[in-house]
Formats: sequence, structure tokens, C-alpha cells
Amino acid sequence: MPKNKKLLILAGDGIGPEVMRQVSRVIEWLAKKRAISFDVGEGLVGGCSLDKHGVPLTDATMAQAMEADAVLLGAVGGPKWDNLPFEKKPERGLLRLRKDMELFANLRPALVFDALVDASTLKPDLVRGLDLMIVRELTGGVYFGSPRGIETLPDGSRRGINTQVYTTAEIVRVARVAFELARKRNRKLCSVEKANVMESGVLWREEVTKLHAEYKDVELSHMYADNCAMQLVRYPKQFDVIVTDNLFGDLLSDCAAMLTGSLGMLPSASLGAPDATGRRKALYEPVHGSAPDIAGKDLANPLAALLSFAMMLRYSFDLSADADLIDRAVQEVLSSGVRTGDIATPGSSKVSTTTMGDAVLTALDRLAA
Repeated sequence: MPKNKKLLILAGDGIGPEVMRQVSRVIEWLAKKRAISFDVGEGLVGGCSLDKHGVPLTDATMAQAMEADAVLLGAVGGPKWDNLPFEKKPERGLLRLRKDMELFANLRPALVFDALVDASTLKPDLVRGLDLMIVRELTGGVYFGSPRGIETLPDGSRRGINTQVYTTAEIVRVARVAFELARKRNRKLCSVEKANVMESGVLWREEVTKLHAEYKDVELSHMYADNCAMQLVRYPKQFDVIVTDNLFGDLLSDCAAMLTGSLGMLPSASLGAPDATGRRKALYEPVHGSAPDIAGKDLANPLAALLSFAMMLRYSFDLSADADLIDRAVQEVLSSGVRTGDIATPGSSKVSTTTMGDAVLTALDRLAA
């Protein structure tokens, strides 16, 4: 791997700094034991940036993110900032990162570790061995379409307006990411929309079907979003890769997340388009949020952050063997019965954030020996 790969860590709010501390320990381990080093920068995003700079993301930090080969984010937000105007909320910092970096493809894996099968609310036989990936379009659709807003009608009542809109280019670029992922996995892709009632869904289905001509080695199916939600809880192992729009992806990825039993275990990646050298701008973050109720108490589960870092190794730096090593270390730790509070079960060993980090480092030492 070329030296001086630039990594920007934005720990953010709540439990973000605590889980990112454990990621930093693994980064140090990689430098010592695997001779893999990063040029690591740090910055503020969300509420902590608001407190110091008056904005959820400064132009300077945004510039750092644009220069980085990958950005690793902890979490943003908390009740302290809930009453701020919409444009000042901590989450606007994350949205700006996604928008300015043009991160259009959100990858949300739903992986059930054998040791956590009983944590799912579904029957064990439905989720044991589950390993699916949802690819969500992230910068278009109803969340960004125009016109939008709230208007007052002549009779004094009000109307809220949002517009669901997609172009061929927006659909094709995210579908291409999904086809490429499917090609590296089990060569199965399910495209999800509402073509039965939405013109944007008709276009989505038509464009994905056209692109399939370039990926004949991948089996393509189509499904309506409401049926997909039902199938995720009925028989989730029928899916390998799902590609869908921004709104449906938001809903379905959270639905899939809970199949695993804990948001504390789930990583994510958001990718941009490849440049002339093949490099993509990318942001990696755990799904769990800032969890302000346990922030600062050394109780948070750092595994989602560590698995997000593993995704970064895999997708931004082509270090699949090292990503696999971290994944295996997490699996080994869970199999040994070590748990943070969010995934604790009767008979397991309940530990702190730091102790979970210790356990992962010990497992890495053993696996790399």
C-alpha cells in the first residue's frame, strides 16, 4: 500500500469519541504489527463543532475531508442541540459532508454473528448466517428534490411539499455500485422501488434493467418496497445485495439492522464516484448514533466503529486481508462471551468500551501470530 494514506477522524458527539478511541488503538496496532500506517488528521463535526465554532461543520474541516482518502465519523447530535434552528442542527454537518463529497452510495451490511443469533427478535433459524448488503442511493430522491417546503393555502390551512425525483445518471451510478458488489459476493441483486404507483419507480426499474446487460453474470430481480419490508422479516436470507432509492433505503436498512439484534454492531460506508485514478471519496460511520444517555461512561459498544474501519480498509485501501482480520477478531471476541451492555446475555461477560477494545486487540495479536 502506498504510504501516507490520508485518514480524517471526526469523532463527533456523545459516544463518538469513546468508540473512535478504540479505532485509534487498532490503527496503532496495524502500524506496529502490519506495517500499515495512515496520515491521521482529526476535526470536529456536529454539536462539538457548534459549541466551538458556531457551525456544525467548518469550511476548514470540510476542506480536510475533501483532501482525505477516507473519513471516519463517530456520531453527531444530542438533546443539548435539539432546539436549534434546522440549518444549525448537528446533523447538518453530516449532511454537508455527504453532499459536498458527493457520496451517493450508502452501503449498509446486515450481518448476524453466530454468537449473537439469540439477540435478534426473529427466530434463530431465520437469521443464523444472515449476511446481506443494502445499497441506498444517498443524494437524490425525495429528501433533496424540488420543489419542497411548507406553504399557506388561501383558506389558511397549510401544505407540506416534497418531490421524489431521479435522473437516469443518478439511478445508473448507484446501480452500478450494487452490481459490482453483487459480483464480488453471491451474484444476486434485488432492485427495490414502487413502480406500481410511482413514475420515478418505473424509471428506476427500466434503468436498472438496461444496466443489467453489462452484468449478465449477476442474477437480477425486482421487488416493490412494501413487499421487500415484509420479506426482510419473513425470510431475510433470500437476499444478498439490495439496491434502492434514498427514502426506501432509509427505511429498509433500519429494518434490516434490527434483524441482527443491535444497532451497536452495524457499520456503514458512503461512497462517491471514482476519479481518473479510481479513487473514491468515502465516509465510514457506525449506525448507532450518539447515544447521549451513556456518553462518557465507558459503556458504549465500539464494535460497529471497528467494523466501519474494516470496511474502510476493504473499500478505500484495498486491504481485504486486514479487514478480514478485524472481522475475525470481532467474531472471536463475541464467541468468547465478551459483551458490552447492549448485547449482553445471561451468562456472558459484560465489559466496558475499553475492555472490549482490549479483547479485540488480544484477538488480533493471536490471529496475526
